[in-house]
Amino acid sequence: MSAAAPSTAPSSSGSAGPAPPAGLDVWIFDLDNTLYPASCDLFPQIERRMGEFIANHFGVPRDEARRRQKRFFREHGTTLRGLMVEHGIDPLPYLDYVHAIDLTAIEPSPALERALARLPGRKLVFTNASRRHAEAVMARLEVGHHFEAIHDIADAGYLPKPDPAAYAGLVRRHRIDPARACLIEDMARNLPPAAALGMTTAWVRTDVAWARPSAGDLAHIDHVVDDLAEWLAALAP
Repeated sequence: MSAAAPSTAPSSSGSAGPAPPAGLDVWIFDLDNTLYPASCDLFPQIERRMGEFIANHFGVPRDEARRRQKRFFREHGTTLRGLMVEHGIDPLPYLDYVHAIDLTAIEPSPALERALARLPGRKLVFTNASRRHAEAVMARLEVGHHFEAIHDIADAGYLPKPDPAAYAGLVRRHRIDPARACLIEDMARNLPPAAALGMTTAWVRTDVAWARPSAGDLAHIDHVVDDLAEWLAALAP
């Protein structure tokens, strides 16, 4: 599928089309490739570190490490989950290793800062990454002070999105009414579990192949966002 907007009528972005339903007052943001644009190209660094970790841990060549990493992602939702389930890997050294990357491609975003400041309601980050990585990214963007909480992979009991249990834990821990919440994500496959709970959903459009919607995801995307700051600014009073 191309990166074109889904054909099933979610509103598209920057200038945003219809606003989300009235009554939304909880805004849940994914972190990587959502709060900052995918053009920062950080994931190749993370992916390379994943491969290095697997190669070093198992003593296998890089091509075999990459093959295993992709299989873990396909079968378990994240590489980390696959390593934990199949090999009992301690998640903390892994997370520290794969997130030891250069973040200088992320620059402060005054537009996002202004949009978040004007947007009424609670704001949370919900990420498959670590809290330390989330805090570092938000510090680079200079927007961390707008968020009341980070719900990271440890908070989720190392059950990654799109496992429905991760969303149930988020809702329970932070006392969220799903009908009053909007999940904003770059990975379309992470939106259906939120929609099933009654959340409004917004997909941050990307050219990254594995983040784009499949046919089964389309019915669960309410809004398509090309420019996050612009879209949020259009929602603010």
